[in-house]
Amino acid sequence: MQESIPVTEKEEEVLSTIPSKRYFTISEVSVLCDVKTHVLRYWEQEFAQLKPVKRRGNRRYYTRQNVLIIRQIRSLLYGHGYTITGARARLSGEEESRDASQFLQLVKQMKAELDEVLNVLKHR
Repeated sequence: MQESIPVTEKEEEVLSTIPSKRYFTISEVSVLCDVKTHVLRYWEQEFAQLKPVKRRGNRRYYTRQNVLIIRQIRSLLYGHGYTITGARARLSGEEESRDASQFLQLVKQMKAELDEVLNVLKHR
């Protein structure tokens, strides 16, 4: 079992929280992950883990899990300096363990959402 890929605090500051939606369009994911749409399409070809749902007219719809995987790929490539091949190997090695950094991102996301709810309740 390989160690998980941490998302640095600097990267977390740049990336906004993931809204609680079931599906995201490619343009929404582009903004959430700070990656251009053509790069997302390319990554779909390079990373087997990244499989958005395609509907009418081949429109892509990404799940929250897809967004987390894209953020992890972004972290490997841009933050840690991996090549596409290295990032692919790193991700495939961690697929079984489901990666602790994804879990950490989910916990931080839930905490941020709960903080927002708490603020709303305090101001009533």
